Amino acid sequence: MADTPVEYIKHHLQNLTYGKLDAGYERFDGSVMNDASWTFARTAQEASDMGFMAVHVDTMGWSIAMGVLFLGLFRFVASRATTGVPGGLQNLVEITVEFIEGIVRDGFHARNPLIAPLAMTVFVWILLMNMLKLIPVDYIPLLAKFMGLEYFKIVPTTDPNATFGISIGVFILIIFYSLKVKGITGFAKELGMQPFNHWALIPVNLVLEILVLIVKPISLALRLFGNMYAGEVVFILIALLPFWAQWTLSVPWAIFHILVIPLQAFIFTMLTIVYLASAHEDH
Repeated sequence: MADTPVEYIKHHLQNLTYGKLDAGYERFDGSVMNDASWTFARTAQEASDMGFMAVHVDTMGWSIAMGVLFLGLFRFVASRATTGVPGGLQNLVEITVEFIEGIVRDGFHARNPLIAPLAMTVFVWILLMNMLKLIPVDYIPLLAKFMGLEYFKIVPTTDPNATFGISIGVFILIIFYSLKVKGITGFAKELGMQPFNHWALIPVNLVLEILVLIVKPISLALRLFGNMYAGEVVFILIALLPFWAQWTLSVPWAIFHILVIPLQAFIFTMLTIVYLASAHEDH
């Protein structure tokens, strides 16, 4: 898949991209596109040239797959739940539900039936996507190579498109509930009269509060992406070492990530609850 360590790293960090190439575009093999067409990128440059509307198929596919796994798993357990001694899977699901209920109860004091299911979805979905990192870095790309796919990443949270997608969804809910609970006037007053409660400082307050508001989804997305991406890079670097050294280093790093994976899901979920709780506070 790559001749040098640099090419190997670039290859493993490149998403499978599907997008549109314009007519007259010269492809990696020297061929020229007669007509504009949607196709898979065969090089990183082609992926870049496809522009904003290009889709990271691997990120989209694995994130949807983990969402379906979450829904299917919880539905399966719910349909077979027993009041007697629970099995291992039911016990795991019940522990997860109780854990999320606990942090929602402690961090969110308004009344909104959406918050607990939302927190559950965010936590389990991100956890499942993060857990894909524990699959050795070469297994899936090699399988994809045999299927004719040049690039294939399997951890959606190492792609900022995925993390920003989730955080923007949370941001939309923050704005929605801020307007719903406080009204347009109340929300505008909150932005214009904090932290300095004086009409002359409204422009300063607006700049500060709007900046704080915008930073929320950015920090949510970049925190998750940065931690997962850095971990992925370390796994790739370990894979470049001799076989005996790989096992010496990859096992401790994987064990460490067993802690990092749920921690990042928890931090994202906890901040989501805190931000939505703030949106429900009507002063």
